[in-house]
Amino acid sequence: MGCSPALVESFKNQLWPCYKTGDGIEPALLAQFHPLEEALAAMGVAVWPMIELEADDALASAAHSAAADEGVQKVCIWTPDKDLAQCVRGDHVVQVDRRTQKIRDAAGVREKFGVEPALIPDFLALVGDTADGYPGLEGIGLVSAARLLGRYGPLESFPPEALGKRRELALLFKNLATLRTDAQLFDNVEDLRWHGPTKAFETCVIQLNDTRLLARALKARRN
Repeated sequence: MGCSPALVESFKNQLWPCYKTGDGIEPALLAQFHPLEEALAAMGVAVWPMIELEADDALASAAHSAAADEGVQKVCIWTPDKDLAQCVRGDHVVQVDRRTQKIRDAAGVREKFGVEPALIPDFLALVGDTADGYPGLEGIGLVSAARLLGRYGPLESFPPEALGKRRELALLFKNLATLRTDAQLFDNVEDLRWHGPTKAFETCVIQLNDTRLLARALKARRN
């Protein structure tokens, strides 16, 4: 199996060589990753560099930890990525798609995919996820996947004849699709509160040749 090297390898690359490879990523875009991380940190935004895990695991872990805090009324995950739909819980943890201006709660996940949020990893295991580099099972589409999961529940509950020899492959893909929620990213949700840009941000915007960013950040902080 030929795959391009992964942009940022995680343990999942050991499970499936083509998981999130560097195919199609422009070098100019890749070169912006570290400067952006440094700029966000200087702006005072909480940044979690991932080593063994990946960004989606960080989002899932953060949402899980924040949702467990009794003082948190709602957790909004600002990404339309379908694998993050597994993190949705009722209307307490939701997905926000800024482009379409949609907020997707559990009912919205069911409407879009035909399954409960908890079954999203099983769903993606069957239909595949091209963005993450695994193909799913040939011959199973969106509708048939939802129908199978509605009938049998999670993949582990499928009768042997449902998937046959492809059962182990489906379970491997489910492992790839399942996001980690146990990353220790912060001690208290108050650690996430934005207090405005740090002193380093002024130097950062000068290097970026856009001093308007500092004015905009200070204005956002006042508001």
